Parts: sequence; structure tokens; C-alpha cells
Amino acid sequence: MAVSTQRRPHSAATRMPKLIQQGRKILTSVAALLVVLTLWQIICSGENSPLPPPTVVLQDTWELIINPFFDNGGTDKGLFWQILESLKRVAIGFTLSAIVGIAVGVIIGSSPVIYDALDPIFQVLRTVPPLAWLPISLAAFQDNEPSAIFVIFITSIWPILINTAVGVQQVPSDYKNVSRVLQLSKLEYFFNILFPATVPYIFTGLRIGIGLSWLAIVAAEMLIGGVGIGFFIWDAYNSSLTSEIILALVYVGIVGLLLDKLVAWIGRLAVPGSQR
Repeated sequence: MAVSTQRRPHSAATRMPKLIQQGRKILTSVAALLVVLTLWQIICSGENSPLPPPTVVLQDTWELIINPFFDNGGTDKGLFWQILESLKRVAIGFTLSAIVGIAVGVIIGSSPVIYDALDPIFQVLRTVPPLAWLPISLAAFQDNEPSAIFVIFITSIWPILINTAVGVQQVPSDYKNVSRVLQLSKLEYFFNILFPATVPYIFTGLRIGIGLSWLAIVAAEMLIGGVGIGFFIWDAYNSSLTSEIILALVYVGIVGLLLDKLVAWIGRLAVPGSQR
């Protein structure tokens, strides 16, 4: 009993600084946000301002904010359904890129000859902007939906593939020597040594890839049309609804942040004790 009573204050004492630090971060972020909103309000309050101030944006988009679930058919849907449709495309394209990128990355990283042969090609392809892939995908698939998914796939696969290949190459030689001493089969070596050692690199690529996926789908939807947050932004622009564009951009940023945090959280579960 004496031991337990002595540990409780110590645990509380170590927890308090973390809570104080988190509180400071929150207050600092809120203060910075208030400063930005205040400056925005001051700068855009003039009669000839091209952009509306925050108060006008809130007033113009209040119905969209409080009622994101309406569905009047066609593309006339609330922001919840617009974002959900975009997330469905991202989920498909990103999942495909993760599967293919990890598999190909392991194969390439395991063979220096293949890596040296293909790395220049990958370095060239990964620099191609997302929208540059859209015309070729439309020509190949003759349909908007698979074309948008392909743009997500081809945009997000490169960081996953390259990081996985680098992770395989960085497996310590001691691990490889142990596998030889234990005479592990290729399958046992992969699951017990290669893959666990590569997981941190894989999740680094996945975090970069999910951000690129979200960027790519918003850009692609502006051109392919249909339901989606990208088309919503483009349609609002064509209708000169600047306040709706700003609201959609805020939602896009929030969803992108949540996707990044989700992958990072899964990464911390998969790699206990990894650096944040």
C-alpha cells in the first residue's frame, strides 16, 4: 500500500506538465486563428474588396453550415455528401496505391539491380502534376469515375513505393545475418524481419500519399464534374459564390488534416515507441 500511494503523486506530477503544454498549444492556436480572422475582417471590409470578410462568409453560407445533409437530387447536395463522395474515391485510389506501392517497393528494394534500373523512371513520373494525368486517363478509361480514381492512384503511389524501397534497403545487415544463421525461409524472413523493419518507412510514405490523394481528387473533380467537393468549388466559382468557395476550402483543409492524423495514429499503433 505504501508503494502505491507514493507512485500516484509522481504519476500526477508527470501528467500535469503535459496537460499544461497541450493547453498552451491550444491557446496559441486559437489566438493565432483570431488574429488571422481579425486581419482578414479588416483587410476585406472595404467596398471594393474582391473577397468577402469572415462575417459575410458566415452569413452567406449559414444554411450550408447548419444543414450539410440535404439532398435535392443531381449535384444539388449538402457539403456532407459532397465530401463523402470525394472520400469514397480517395479510399479506393489510395488503397490501390498502398497495395501496389508496398508490394512493388519491397520487390524493388530487395534487388539493387532492379532499383538502379527503375529509379530514374520513377523519379521522372513522380514529378508529373496530378492534372496532367487526367487527359490520358480519360482517353484510356473513357469514363470520369475510373479516371478520377486513376489520378489518385498514380499521384499517391510514388511516395509509398519509394519510401518502402528505401526502407527495405535500410534493413540492418545484422538482421540479415541472423536470418541466415537461423536458416529462415523467404516467407519467414519477410514477416519476421523485413516487413517489421520497413513499417516506419512505409507509414511515412502513406502519410505523404494520403495528402497527395486528397489534393489530387479535389483538382480532378473540378474537371470531371459530378458530385464531389472539387466540383462543388468549381461550380461555386462559375456561379460567383465566393463565400461558398471559402467555406469549401476550410472543409477541405480540415478533412485533409484529419486524414493525415488518422494515418499517423495508425502508424503509431503499428510502430509502438516511434518518434512523432
